[in-house]
Amino acid sequence: MEQNLIDGKAIAEKIKKELVKELADLKKMGIKPKLVSVQLGENFSASVYAKQQKKNCERFGITYEQKIFDTDIREASLLAEIGKLNLDNTVTGIILQLPLSEGIDLRMVRAGIAIGKDVEGVNPFNMGWIIYGRPFLASCTALAVKEIIESTDVSLYGKEVVVVGHSDLVGKPVALLLLDKLATVSICHIGTSEAGNLQDYVRKADVLVVAVGKPGVIPGDWIKEGAVVVDVGINRVGDKITGDVEFEKARLKASLITPVPGGVGPVTTAILLRNVLKAAKWMKKS
Repeated sequence: MEQNLIDGKAIAEKIKKELVKELADLKKMGIKPKLVSVQLGENFSASVYAKQQKKNCERFGITYEQKIFDTDIREASLLAEIGKLNLDNTVTGIILQLPLSEGIDLRMVRAGIAIGKDVEGVNPFNMGWIIYGRPFLASCTALAVKEIIESTDVSLYGKEVVVVGHSDLVGKPVALLLLDKLATVSICHIGTSEAGNLQDYVRKADVLVVAVGKPGVIPGDWIKEGAVVVDVGINRVGDKITGDVEFEKARLKASLITPVPGGVGPVTTAILLRNVLKAAKWMKKS
């Protein structure tokens, strides 16, 4: 990796090496982790993510099973199917692939996943623990951002942290996780942009986290000199994958920056595996 690039792959491999020993310990205890993917229809993007998850699970000897339901399934029926997985003692983790069909309340379905099997940290109970600074199973992407920043040894104490994007799975939990480190955290969103203030917030950020899903939404010349930039965005532009930050210009000003691909993505995958093992261990104890 070049000097100011944060190597997400290296961080991910370090996490995975730690998981090898943990998995061996679980097997000695008779614990067999099993992750079940819930998906509606043969959606291309969801299938790609599921394929990647299966590959990573199998690499570590974690059983991975796909449950694909018809796109016309009703919300009550989907919740009933998830309820069956909640009661199945062979299933230690559940992951919900998106998108869901029109008319199904995503938050209600997420709330229907058992707390201890919620490997994405999407159940309101697990989200709530972030507020107390004691996340058990939290958003994999949000935890990946935290892990990446901690890997830089940059102290967040008193720093200006700006999070662009306020989604349930990234923006909101990231802000809370970093706030717990006594950073001064600002959350920006479409309202900030429409008010014309987004540039002002970005320019003051010592640490900038961007999770919008819009290529180049943050121009490189907005970046504060010496800032740490974590780009969560993954966007396909032609035959290339790009982030939300104008990378080539931003890297000239940032002290550290994550590339896309090769930054947040690999760490998120490693955190998912960590959560799967956490969930399996918790199920054994309970």
